[in-house]
Amino acid sequence: MDIQMIMRQAQAMQKKMAEAQEQLEKEEVEGSSGGGMVKVVLNGRFDMKKISLDKSLVDPEDTEILEDLIMAAFNDAKAKVDAKTSSAMGNVTGGMKMPFGM
Repeated sequence: MDIQMIMRQAQAMQKKMAEAQEQLEKEEVEGSSGGGMVKVVLNGRFDMKKISLDKSLVDPEDTEILEDLIMAAFNDAKAKVDAKTSSAMGNVTGGMKMPFGM
């Protein structure tokens, strides 16, 4: 194989990966917990864009349950972003595992 051809292919793949990452950063996913009583929306960079709480959960005397539900909703959304990112990068690389950040 020609080393220049390999370099061109690597550059093309890197460009496609950057484009896919840019697109993923714009997308938003929703995670939920407590049967939908807590919802968290994250973008592809894991920035929290929105949080929704059912009013029945807001009890100043019992914040522990609410805290747990918020964490669970965030983790649910994060798992969805991770899955979407994995799928998109797998499409770009043809399923070949690449080091993160490449």
